[in-house]
Amino acid sequence: MKLNKRSVAFGVALALAGVTAAQADTFVNGDFETGTTAGWTIGGGYRASVNNAVLNPSLILPGGALYNSTIANTHSAVVAAGTVDPNVGAAFGSTVYGGNYSLRVEDTTYGGYASVATQTVNNYTDPSIFFAWKAVLLGAHGTLDAATLIIKLTDLTTNTTLITRQYNAADDGSGVDPRFSYLNNNYYTAAWQIEQLNIDASLAGHNFLLSVLASDCQPTGHWGYVYLDGFGNVAPPPTGVPEPGTLSLVSLGLLATAGAAARRRRQKV
Repeated sequence: MKLNKRSVAFGVALALAGVTAAQADTFVNGDFETGTTAGWTIGGGYRASVNNAVLNPSLILPGGALYNSTIANTHSAVVAAGTVDPNVGAAFGSTVYGGNYSLRVEDTTYGGYASVATQTVNNYTDPSIFFAWKAVLLGAHGTLDAATLIIKLTDLTTNTTLITRQYNAADDGSGVDPRFSYLNNNYYTAAWQIEQLNIDASLAGHNFLLSVLASDCQPTGHWGYVYLDGFGNVAPPPTGVPEPGTLSLVSLGLLATAGAAARRRRQKV
């Protein structure tokens, strides 16, 4: 194997200087294809009396003032492809974006609970970060106490929020935007919302935190939850859409079938 002289020289220089290059993190189970929440920190708690203005993940993550291990362990769950949303039904569409599984943050009933899922990647060097989400928020109340969601991708190195999505189910519709549809008092996203962050030179090597919070309303009688999938460095194909390699194999198979049919026709002539 031929070594690059510049790489060798750089490595020697680092060794002489006593410097060790930091190890870049990769996503752990960002697509939930293990069928578990391995790699994620899951929090949960009872949020009643806490308004949306001050509701944040730190309150319901382990160690937070509202954290309850029983709620954290039972309210969020990995769901399988083909699962039908119980409150919106077929109109909601798929509950898994790519592959076989996604994570539902918070359960699908009311009660005044909140849940959160987070994952951190350190010294990130890939060119992009992707993730996909869908939500259901049952409409009622005002912007401060309605069911709500808070999604943030934060640059921990500079303490800067790079992507933020915050919606609530206020009964006048003021807490959502056109990406939401409305059915049986539910505000919901019929299409998966694909988020992308391009990592340029100013962001390369930084530490990033994805946080997804979903909560029932503060008076406790209306649900709110979020489906999360595809946290990674490339956007996964939607469920039911073959990978590019699979598409190539399918194309080759179709060509072979067409060729065989053509030969049979020629032999009959």
